[in-house]
Amino acid sequence: MTDPDATVTDASVADQADGVGVGPGAGVGVGVGVRKGFALPRDVEVTIVPAGHRVMLATGDRVTLLQALGGTATVKTRDGEMARLSRADSIEFGFVDAPDTETPTVPSDAPFSVDLVWEAATTVYDPEIPVDIVELGLVYRVDAEQVASGGWRVEVDMSVTAPFCGMGDILRQDLHDAVAALNGVDEVEVKLVFDPPWTASRLSDVARLELGFM
Repeated sequence: MTDPDATVTDASVADQADGVGVGPGAGVGVGVGVRKGFALPRDVEVTIVPAGHRVMLATGDRVTLLQALGGTATVKTRDGEMARLSRADSIEFGFVDAPDTETPTVPSDAPFSVDLVWEAATTVYDPEIPVDIVELGLVYRVDAEQVASGGWRVEVDMSVTAPFCGMGDILRQDLHDAVAALNGVDEVEVKLVFDPPWTASRLSDVARLELGFM
């Protein structure tokens, strides 16, 4: 059994995913795995993981789907790098389904509560790890207070699995957008914090089971 207190990195977790076949169009819940190459039908701007910088992949470049969770897809490029597609491109290429506006994950008309903030956070995934940021233990704090307008100001502290991960600001924006979409939320501030540093001890039992640590 893998030591649950061992250091976990995005790359090491992603390496455990080999051998599970998936294909485009399998929906938002597509798991991690290896599939037949997909030729890009046009030039596509992607975010390199975990560096966080953006590059352009050319028409005809072949990519391999690694993960499609939280509404975006992560692929391996022909150069062997991991890259995250935008939500729009992930949907267009059939890697994830278009959002179901009739049955959203978090009902847009539900009365505001801190519980709904935590629920919204579960829709955000690290692009290398098939576990949401709540189960990974990346969300440190959620506070909310009602403002003069009658709406709510929400403050969230979150971290990343490695202090030099270039995806931190991207995940922070993903979380900001998920919380801002909640009914009654007027203001959102998501801070990226590194104290205390994230360790594998923060993984939930769900995450440990998913990642093979139990």
